[in-house]
Amino acid sequence: MCGIAGIMCLQRKPCEVNKTEAIVKRMTDLMIHRGPDGEGQTTIDEGHVFLGHRRLAIIDLSDAAKQPMQSMDGRFFITYNGEIYNYRELREELRLLGHCFATRSDTEVLLKAYEVWGIAGIKKLNGIFAFAIWDNYKKELIIARDRYGTKPLYYAQIADQFVFASEYKAILAHPDFQRKLNLNALKEYFTFQNIFSNITFMEGINILEAGSYIRISYEDKVIPDAVSYWDYYFYEEKDTVITVREYEEELNRLFVQAVKRQLVSDVSVGTYLSGGIDSGSITAIASQYIPDLKTFTCGFDLHSASGMELAYDEREKAEYMSYLFKTEHYEMVLKAGDMERCMKDLVWHLEDPRVGQSYPNFYAAKLSSNFVKVVLAGSGGDELFAGYPWRYYRAVNCRDFDEYVDKYFQYWQRLLKQDEIEKFFAPIYGEIKDYSTEAVFRNVFSRVPKEDLSPEQSVNYSLYLETKTFLHGLLIVEDKLSMAHGLETRVPFLDNDLVDFAMKLPVSLKLASMDNLKRINENDVISKAEKGYLENKDGKLMLRNVMSRYVPQEIATGKKQGFSAPDASWFRGESIDYVKSIIFDLNSAIYNYIDKKCVYKIFDQHIFGIENRRLLIWSIINFDKWLKIFMKQEDRGNEKNIGNRCGRSGWI
Repeated sequence: MCGIAGIMCLQRKPCEVNKTEAIVKRMTDLMIHRGPDGEGQTTIDEGHVFLGHRRLAIIDLSDAAKQPMQSMDGRFFITYNGEIYNYRELREELRLLGHCFATRSDTEVLLKAYEVWGIAGIKKLNGIFAFAIWDNYKKELIIARDRYGTKPLYYAQIADQFVFASEYKAILAHPDFQRKLNLNALKEYFTFQNIFSNITFMEGINILEAGSYIRISYEDKVIPDAVSYWDYYFYEEKDTVITVREYEEELNRLFVQAVKRQLVSDVSVGTYLSGGIDSGSITAIASQYIPDLKTFTCGFDLHSASGMELAYDEREKAEYMSYLFKTEHYEMVLKAGDMERCMKDLVWHLEDPRVGQSYPNFYAAKLSSNFVKVVLAGSGGDELFAGYPWRYYRAVNCRDFDEYVDKYFQYWQRLLKQDEIEKFFAPIYGEIKDYSTEAVFRNVFSRVPKEDLSPEQSVNYSLYLETKTFLHGLLIVEDKLSMAHGLETRVPFLDNDLVDFAMKLPVSLKLASMDNLKRINENDVISKAEKGYLENKDGKLMLRNVMSRYVPQEIATGKKQGFSAPDASWFRGESIDYVKSIIFDLNSAIYNYIDKKCVYKIFDQHIFGIENRRLLIWSIINFDKWLKIFMKQEDRGNEKNIGNRCGRSGWI
């Protein structure tokens, strides 16, 4: 994995070459954590295009694979972040067409593929990537991102320059960029605990959408719109007679193939190992090919936990699977206070806040990075194979698509409901009131074919939304927090062949409770315990059946358990002083945007057990730290010191 950056001078406007080269150098320095193994820069076309790179060496560790890389004929230049898992197959295909290679790297294969097939070659790539390619003949720049958005890529127009980077902190290094909080992004986040559109917290900086590219030429005065080259499409094949057994055997074949593909590496590879079927199954397969496979688990101190939090620590299950698979296993136990200790580093690396309370991911990556440079994670299994049945019932029986969207939107207001927005954002409500988060939500479906709305199709719409938004947020979190420690995360469930299979798998083979779902009345006031379809184990039916070949039965059939800390209890106990120090800081910049009384009420609701508002409290804390770091409202000491306590982060 790597960090990429670059600047293109639009309209062939004159650039101060030395100054621009220094800016790109600064940009890549700020991403040293993404590539501690080396760096490179190149200036192209008489000082109108500048590419930068930080290298984390994974495949072909030699200097021959350094970037930016130039094609043999001198026409194309590339800076690239990612891994192409099928690069060996593509290299052989290109060899048969008469092409030769100077390195063993996937970078050269990607560059040659673009040279031969153009942008159409991107559809041949099975991997995780974000790249920029300059065509010195056509005088155009292409930036692109992988199907699922596993690798981030941000861009901005600053005067007459197009600027891009793997992390937007690098764009902030441009001396002409003016920092301003994007209030619309703030409203989006405090609605969904995520950002569903391509905007960011920093006005003027956008994230390139997953599965898309942008082509920029000198003639462009403004950045062209992104072009989508791939999108999810969940559907059931009509008139296809396939037995359940045949589906299971194909799923097994594709899953094993996916894990094997993602083991390709010239450095050590490990796996995350929780107590669930996704990471457990990946570990079971990987352990067959890697002797003494290293596995990693983060658990939690549950002395002050209560209720459902008592099940959050899955170390015992992980240890059991480590014993079965004969792995070399490492654990870390997180305690109250660990969140506070990592918040500066966490927010710095994460940039925009995203889904969940992500600091356990930060520590899991930190642990893993002490032993390996690549780790496999189980992300994607839930979103592709319907692991959240309690969500889908919210809008499973609707008259039409509009009713479906209305109902599911109500569920996905994860932090603030629509009737809370005005009071919460009272200081700025006049500026955001016309920005419709419902319209943002609806727009997620803009490219989806609108079909007859059966209960099955409603579930498929839900899977589409969650892969496009929730999973995308998870992938960004995983990338940012693993790369914070110079660690590459791979996700076998997002192998192209496996995803293509999962999208056309009948819903009835994903949800054990489908018949119950069809009969329910979403208006009923019910508890999860009252309805069998709401049980966490009802999802991922076929995946559970197939994965039972690899993991113990009690794990294959167990209830879904997320990777979460017992913060609801910690916020009332050991961490209460830390929370209060932020909430009751009357000088905090958060109160320029959100209402004090509203925040105090939320705090009281949680502290006194009236309502669990842990996610909202976490988000407020995160926002406070973001303002201090990215809006320069906190003294961070010597900015020339590129490196924090771990030696891999930088302040700007």
